[in-house]
Amino acid sequence: MGKNYKGLEYNTLIAWVEDGIGYSQMNRPKAFNALNLELMEESYDLLMRYQEDPEVKVIVICGDENAFAAGADLKAVAGYNAFEARNFIDQVHKTLFAVEDNHKPVVAIVRGLALGGGLELALACDIKVVADNATLGLPEINLGIFPGGGGTQRMPRHTSICLAKQYIFTGDFFNAETALKMGLVNMVVPADEAMEAGVKMARRIARKSPLALREAKNAVNMSMNTDIKTGSRLEQLGWSMLFSSEDQKEGMNAFLENRKADFKGK
Repeated sequence: MGKNYKGLEYNTLIAWVEDGIGYSQMNRPKAFNALNLELMEESYDLLMRYQEDPEVKVIVICGDENAFAAGADLKAVAGYNAFEARNFIDQVHKTLFAVEDNHKPVVAIVRGLALGGGLELALACDIKVVADNATLGLPEINLGIFPGGGGTQRMPRHTSICLAKQYIFTGDFFNAETALKMGLVNMVVPADEAMEAGVKMARRIARKSPLALREAKNAVNMSMNTDIKTGSRLEQLGWSMLFSSEDQKEGMNAFLENRKADFKGK
């Protein structure tokens, strides 16, 4: 397993591709993977490269066993003026939309701390596999600010507006089981099994048609931002368009012939 994707060298990430999965591992362990401008810029660059790489079917974003990401790097942002703060959060939004809008499904594997911007990053991912030792929360209110990386938008879309306001207004932490009950995450697993479980999920998804996955992801995302009739029309367009693909023919023929489909993304 190489840890140097196509010869690229990142200061804040470890990147590699294996079995159709593109890994983006945040690598600022001394700062508990706190988000700074460089990490956001490098993450955006890698996400765009993975999106255009046909070898990559699914993207995995993870940290280490201690932290997914412990929020914004306060040493970097505390002294910002208003314009510097706006420029920083602009890059955060750009990167998180590169996750949410990426043509490839994105799986977050969360271990340890996922606070502030770290939780906001996880919320932008499609699937969240969370270790039972994870601590999550949006504690920005305790710093005299509030979540600025999409937390006020994605949190109520994932759970209820009541719970979103509760945790945003109090800044309280919560554990993995609470996150599961709230509907914020897909599954909770033992900490020492989190990477294995997340990769297993990514591999399952990677076996599907890349074209169908792209259209399905877009249709589901659009359901959160449009009325049901508009969303259904968008769904109809994506669904119909797939009938011009080789993958649709392969998938249906494989079913009829009682064999496994071999999707090519064409």
